[in-house]
Amino acid sequence: MLETVPVEYYLVLSAAVFCIGLFGILTRTNALTFLMSVELMLNAANINLVAFAFYWSNLTGQVFVLFTMSLAAAEVAIGIGIILVLNRNFDDVDVTEAATLKW
Repeated sequence: MLETVPVEYYLVLSAAVFCIGLFGILTRTNALTFLMSVELMLNAANINLVAFAFYWSNLTGQVFVLFTMSLAAAEVAIGIGIILVLNRNFDDVDVTEAATLKW
């Protein structure tokens, strides 16, 4: 009989990936690092959704993963646009510099 990986392993992996993303958001000031950290957090949620969908033999979680992936693609497109504007205006992608925006 085929042995499957217990769902707890997926949850630990997801928690580790989420914590790495959270650490990146809380400690870095680079906008590209922010964007990558948010993607890590979204992927951690996707791991959870797929693991529970497999565990419960239900495809609803996988449908939500597809929705989350499309949401992440839109977020990256908008985020890259914001990063380009930051780079054009400040010659840097440091988000602490954006506090000095003036009319």
